Amino acid sequence: MQRNKVHHVHTVGSVAKRLGVEERLIHELTVGLEPEDGVIWVYGLDDDDGTMAFTDDGIDEVQLLLDEYRRVPPSKS
Repeated sequence: MQRNKVHHVHTVGSVAKRLGVEERLIHELTVGLEPEDGVIWVYGLDDDDGTMAFTDDGIDEVQLLLDEYRRVPPSKS
């Protein structure tokens, strides 16, 4: 039986600091990511919305999204 081997995750704030961007941008870029992309939600006792967190693979995915964002800036409509 295969089990999930994720043993740590990083918060959005941690990833934003590591990549030198604002947390807001991380949230915008990762709206559609799924657990397969390395994103999970962490819930506490009084945390109805949860906190987004990333596995190491998820950080790699965020970096790819960030690279694409910088390569093709969003249009200003």
